[in-house]
Amino acid sequence: MKPRARPGRVSAKLIFSYVLDWVVIILTAVVGAVFSIITPNKRPFSLADPDISFPYVVKEKISTSTLVLCGLVAPGVIIFIVSMIFVPGPAVSKSTPKSLIWRRKLWEWHQGWLGLGLSLASAFLITDGMKNLFGRPRPDLLSRCNPDLANASKYAIGEVGNLVTAAICQNTDKSIMNDGFRSFPSGHSSFSSAGLNYLSLFLASKLSLTIPYLPHSPSNPNTPASSPSLLRAHSASPPLYLLIPTIIPFLSSIYIVSTRFSDFRHHAFDILFGYFLGTSCALFAFRYYHLPLSRGAGWAWGPRSAARAFWAGVGVGSYVGDEHATAGADQDGGADYLLRELTTNNEGSANHGFMTSSDVEAAAATASASASARGIMPGY
Repeated sequence: MKPRARPGRVSAKLIFSYVLDWVVIILTAVVGAVFSIITPNKRPFSLADPDISFPYVVKEKISTSTLVLCGLVAPGVIIFIVSMIFVPGPAVSKSTPKSLIWRRKLWEWHQGWLGLGLSLASAFLITDGMKNLFGRPRPDLLSRCNPDLANASKYAIGEVGNLVTAAICQNTDKSIMNDGFRSFPSGHSSFSSAGLNYLSLFLASKLSLTIPYLPHSPSNPNTPASSPSLLRAHSASPPLYLLIPTIIPFLSSIYIVSTRFSDFRHHAFDILFGYFLGTSCALFAFRYYHLPLSRGAGWAWGPRSAARAFWAGVGVGSYVGDEHATAGADQDGGADYLLRELTTNNEGSANHGFMTSSDVEAAAATASASASARGIMPGY
């Protein structure tokens, strides 16, 4: 018989596995920083190309330091404040021990920052790597370049000779010239969308802001349970004012990327692709550490099992083990751990160890009711 887990005790192995998550994120950002100082490929260009003939703007509307404040610092601070104020929420009994409440606060804060770090670091790495690989000239390249027009024929390449190499440039500032060939994709676009759109998703989760939906149901459409009068009572639209704090980060990211066009730093496609890249990173990072908006009730995923902290193994398919569910129920009386136990230990059912969607929903309702009746909160 396995020994029961000590209440409140956290496995050192589990802690180290999440420390390793942070190490991976930091190393990803470091590699991205290295890419940002490597000399990029320099694509040949035409001196008559109007798309690279815009003036070089010295003072940008959104500098790199301002971008970091908006895309990293501000979301990080807001995630911390929201986790401290709104977690665990009104559904938790007032008799819940403060230690459990603080464990949940710290867990949601930690997961919120992990997701933000993953989103920004991955967008940073991919963007700066692509910039160097493609070496696309910026719209203000000719202004940076100060080409040697008197000897243009010496630098001509190609059959027709209307393209020249970067060697024609007389500007000796290597930093400005190298940056002139980093147009695709837009770093401001990917970084701002990765950070601010992740923040929008985080706020939408914590404010329970989602479009009303009907869950999949195996019921017969001819049964009374499927009548419109019952369906319309299943859900309701959230208060409209909750959209305001959620949409502000998104609109802020739109403004930031617009300045890259008005400052002549990027072509339109560079901006659109960068924004798509950053938003994709934000969506991936959010779902990696948080439950879906429509079903998660504002929570992050629970912790991995200590036994599967580093690798679950082939054929397992989950990083939550049976011992985790039991330990969670012992420590916190958590409804989510009870649901895990019901889901993973249904070996005797006709479904060969798997629960149907109706079984899972019923188990969730039973677990939540049990937790509420006992004055406890879901396990962190």
